[in-house]
Amino acid sequence: MKAVVPGSFDPVTSGHIDVIERAARVFGEVIVAVAPNLSKRTLFTVEERVQMLREATSHLPNVRVDAFEGLLVDYVQSLGANVIVKGLRAVSDFEFEFQMALMNRNLNPGVETVFMMTGAEYSYLSSSIVREIAALGGSVNGLVPKTVEYRLREKFSQAAGG
Repeated sequence: MKAVVPGSFDPVTSGHIDVIERAARVFGEVIVAVAPNLSKRTLFTVEERVQMLREATSHLPNVRVDAFEGLLVDYVQSLGANVIVKGLRAVSDFEFEFQMALMNRNLNPGVETVFMMTGAEYSYLSSSIVREIAALGGSVNGLVPKTVEYRLREKFSQAAGG
């Protein structure tokens, strides 16, 4: 069975990788789908996020990374998949994700949404927190894959003129 793990991944965190790894154990093929995220300004381009995810998931033979635009359910259907996997950190995530799952079901009843709780050690972690810590010069060691840590340092040192 083929599943899609969508998100903006700006940047990918250790919590994202936790959910992707567990999805890869449950589903035969997993497509990590990077969305442009029209509702906020991103730090990394879609191409940079795809590359970071490819590096961070290279140890998972049944995972591939792609980018998409448009409706998620249309993208899922175009792949011949019928499952969306969404990671949840806390109850606060559930309300938004539940609403999205119901809308996706309304748009395409043949696509199911499966929720996976992230590991407890990542329940506080979000891309926006990681970006803020990195922007302020704090350590993101362990919060993101090593390649992402390097790219964050590079991005913020360029922004600071260094």
